[in-house]
Amino acid sequence: GLDGLLERCAQYKKDGADFAKWRCVLKISAHTPTRLAVMENANVLARYASICQQNGIVPIVEPEILPDGDHDLKTCQYITEKVLAAVYKALSDHHVYLEGTLLKPNMVTPGHSCPKKYSPEEIAMATVTALRRTVPPAVPGITFLSGGQSEEEASLNLNAINRCPLPRPWALTFSYGRALQASALKAWAGKKDNTKAAQEEYVKRALVGHRHLLGDTEGWGGTGDGQGGRGGS
Repeated sequence: GLDGLLERCAQYKKDGADFAKWRCVLKISAHTPTRLAVMENANVLARYASICQQNGIVPIVEPEILPDGDHDLKTCQYITEKVLAAVYKALSDHHVYLEGTLLKPNMVTPGHSCPKKYSPEEIAMATVTALRRTVPPAVPGITFLSGGQSEEEASLNLNAINRCPLPRPWALTFSYGRALQASALKAWAGKKDNTKAAQEEYVKRALVGHRHLLGDTEGWGGTGDGQGGRGGS
């Protein structure tokens, strides 16, 4: 928790740490997240970020909206905008240097139980729109979490985000867990003899992610010429 974080960060810095991450989780339902929950989580993230910077550590700020539920894309976009707006208000109140931070948000996606299916382009447009409305251009980078998406979903959505025609003043990349590791873990299956195959699968998924953060596949009526990447202003 926040108690003793200043001292712990000082020790982490001495031990060689340059980055830290703090995750706050919010869930969409008929009555959540409440305004109080949004504000409290935003202030916790801001206090953590301030303490990190006091010790020369780059804070990765992670407000995650869970994909649980049957909410549609529009609802997730609305909640994401409210949460990110609160986070950046709190970061400002705590005098956090935005150029020395990274944001690790969820993509704007429908709930897992939503009956309607959306294309990667629709998810990309909702995600980039939400970010453009709330995240200052001073923030140098946004590293998306996969948020329970499959490897394929996370890759296709990241690619669509980086090919979205809207201007994007930040570098957009990925910080995946399951969506990067699932195939490697399956190939490994806990057997030493499978180590090389698992390593190869992991590298393969990382390279796929790299291509998609460059917007290097077809989408948005493009030609797959790799001219996606960081948007103009």
